[in-house]
Amino acid sequence: MIDKSDPFWRDKSLREMNQEEWESLCDGCGQCCLIKLEDEDTEELLHTRLACKLLDIGACKCTDYPNRHARVHDCVVISPDTVKTLDWLPHSCAYRLVAEGKDLHWWHPLVSGDPNTVHEAGISVRPWATSEEGVPEGKMIRFVVKDPSIKRILTGE
Repeated sequence: MIDKSDPFWRDKSLREMNQEEWESLCDGCGQCCLIKLEDEDTEELLHTRLACKLLDIGACKCTDYPNRHARVHDCVVISPDTVKTLDWLPHSCAYRLVAEGKDLHWWHPLVSGDPNTVHEAGISVRPWATSEEGVPEGKMIRFVVKDPSIKRILTGE
């Protein structure tokens, strides 16, 4: 039996959420805005430290959120229909957690009441990401994450 005093993310499925609830699930980590590359030989997904040109890295917010899909051709739509198919979503991502029937982490702003706890917990890209702006596509491989502590944040491993 569902306790009606539960927060909305425990009480509702992703499909049942209104737009405000859906948007509030974003913890502001910026991880989904990082450029990912695929190894042509192994098809392995490679995470980079390069952030989308629209990401304000300091704030971990998109600078043109309403128009992001028009401005960035490969900006992925995260929706109730796609969330389970996006295996690159961070294991800490609230959309992924709710879709998997799990609860949000202590540092999520909806739990902590503070939008800075995601940064204080070391989950956001703020301290180590850099903009893709000005980096030629052929040079992006130089930004593949090798640091084990950052890899753990991105992959949950």
